[in-house]
Amino acid sequence: MQTYLYFLHSETINRYYVGISADPVCRLRYHNAFPKGWTQRGRPWSLVFTKAFNSKSEARKWENWIKRQKSTGVISKMIAPDFVWD
Repeated sequence: MQTYLYFLHSETINRYYVGISADPVCRLRYHNAFPKGWTQRGRPWSLVFTKAFNSKSEARKWENWIKRQKSTGVISKMIAPDFVWD
């Protein structure tokens, strides 16, 4: 089963959220509806990027790497159509 790396963006707080899920669209609905948690303050969220991986561990590796960068610049580069995935 594929696992997706996904980026959500909030215009409300101008922030990105990075996560992984087997169903990013369902996960987006959850972030926009769940009454508690960090994503509550950024509603509404929009799904701006998805990338499929063949394993959850590979998707998690990228998720953790992106989160360690603590940079919206990294996310902006990854969203660009000319970004090369290694």
